[in-house]
Amino acid sequence: MTEKLSKGLGTLRLSRRAGLAAIFASAVAVFGLTATAPQSFAADKTIKVGIMSGEDEDVWRVVVSEAAKKGLKVEPVVFNDYTQPNEALERGEIDANAFQHQPYLDNQVKQHGYHIVNVGFTGIWPIGLYTKKYKTVAELPKGAVIGVPNDPSNEGRALLVLQHEGVIKLKDGTGILATTADIAENPKNVEIKELDAGIVGRSIDDLDAAVVNTDWALKSGLTPKDRIAQEPTEGNPYRNFIAVKQGSEKEDWVKTLVASYQNDTVKAEFDKVYKGTGQSAY
Repeated sequence: MTEKLSKGLGTLRLSRRAGLAAIFASAVAVFGLTATAPQSFAADKTIKVGIMSGEDEDVWRVVVSEAAKKGLKVEPVVFNDYTQPNEALERGEIDANAFQHQPYLDNQVKQHGYHIVNVGFTGIWPIGLYTKKYKTVAELPKGAVIGVPNDPSNEGRALLVLQHEGVIKLKDGTGILATTADIAENPKNVEIKELDAGIVGRSIDDLDAAVVNTDWALKSGLTPKDRIAQEPTEGNPYRNFIAVKQGSEKEDWVKTLVASYQNDTVKAEFDKVYKGTGQSAY
């Protein structure tokens, strides 16, 4: 009887050891899988990112793929109007956007009180002076009609290009938000025609020249052959970036989103899509 009990206890101890070993092995296996799996984000949330329609959609398809490798689901939300992505972000309809530079955001914050911050640079598109009629700035005639974007930050940027080329001179101390009211000298008496940023490039046939954002120049069928001047890139404040609502900037998904853009795979697609008209800015 004692011998049987002893054997039974021995078997029980063995069974317990086997069970513990199995549990330990399972824990190691689970831990191992967890250590090598992509990071999991809260409730598999899909991050909605506002972008502008056109070439950037191709770039963001690659960003989506890179983010997926890191366990982050990203859904681009396409806009056709510059004023919409910040409004959507402020309202919480999207989680981030990627379309603007700091002077534009600063003006939007001033006008609307948005709580939006830069979390990572993307690219820069040097603004240029385009024409279908002349080969140099010097050929622009007296009374030439020159189109410029009518939103505050891009209009000032356009006027600074015209000043850099000697077409006009702005008042001393004029900043990046210059308007036509800040023109101090206009030796050729050019007419500055203020148009929506998305329209100015498409109106090139009705103008002598136009200062056009590079992304809109591409959409309008303009090429570097049509460009007779371009803003300097050194020290340029107009680098575009990914933006989020203030308070979200330290979230894990934000770091992952930025990393999903700032890499060689996305840069290769960026260069392919923009054909040298845009430059990576990180």
